[in-house]
Amino acid sequence: MKVHYDKDADLEKIRSKKVAIIGYGSQGHAHANNLKDSGIDVMVGLRHGSSSNDKAEQAGLNVAEVNDAVAQADIVMMLCPDESMGAIYKDIESDFKPGASLAFAHGFNIHFGYIKPRADLNVIMIAPKGPGHLVRSTYERGAGVPCLVAIHQDATGDALDISVAYASVIGGGRAGIIETTFKEETETDLFGEQAVLCGGATALVQAGFETLVEAGYAPEMAYFECMHELKLIVDLMYEGGIADMRYSISNTAEFGDLTRGPRIVNEQTKAEMKKILGEIQSGEFAREWMDENASGGKRFPELRRKGQEHQIEQVGAKLRSMMSWIGDSKIVDKTKN
Repeated sequence: MKVHYDKDADLEKIRSKKVAIIGYGSQGHAHANNLKDSGIDVMVGLRHGSSSNDKAEQAGLNVAEVNDAVAQADIVMMLCPDESMGAIYKDIESDFKPGASLAFAHGFNIHFGYIKPRADLNVIMIAPKGPGHLVRSTYERGAGVPCLVAIHQDATGDALDISVAYASVIGGGRAGIIETTFKEETETDLFGEQAVLCGGATALVQAGFETLVEAGYAPEMAYFECMHELKLIVDLMYEGGIADMRYSISNTAEFGDLTRGPRIVNEQTKAEMKKILGEIQSGEFAREWMDENASGGKRFPELRRKGQEHQIEQVGAKLRSMMSWIGDSKIVDKTKN
């Protein structure tokens, strides 16, 4: 595994170019603002009437129609939703300059074949290993989120240099820029999201909360024990690994961790993880997700609604409102990013 840092980046590979960011969501706002603050010539491409226009302009960014932004750019970073990216690419394909770089922050559409790019384009990936709001907030603190870079097509012979330079100016070179492939990034990223970071973690938190409430304990107690304190544990793991976290907690907690944890996440759990990984590798999950959108979204809105209506959300909102410091330092501000 090869890792690059700021010292390895040839910043002329990005400073001499105009960058278009397509989309202004979590990743889009982070990339655009980090590029701007690094002195890069950047614009945001948005469809006419987009609700993000005002946010981007208030941040001091140049905004253009998507096709116009692509036509002017040397690097086009696609940061629109995976499910709509293929259709957007078809609409802008003829607008690309010859030899321009088509960039992604996730390999989904290239790896699974939903986008088949022009042969004369560099096709690159710069994938920060964290949500966009953290990409932005860590950059503002003088730190950074590690980035993965990968090359699918190297039309100009310097696609890797361009990728490393881009990753550096959005903060990735402060933490590490790791070379990978579109296949490896896509499959590991989807697995991490589904089995551990999002799907696994939220299901575990909700199940623990429900177990305590159903046993007659106060929902507020269940919230603190199963959700609020999770951040404290994860922060310790983030800073020093699992061993440091165990060093920090009590002996009682550590003994319970080591003897009871494997009963919760056991061989049956791991077998289901392997099944989920298989669905990702075969393209089954990608087809399911794209079919869901092609059908008009029959399941997703209902699944999202049920999650938002879970009792832990109501209890959590009430308790967090009593802790003003959480709101004062929130990473996500929906009026700006």
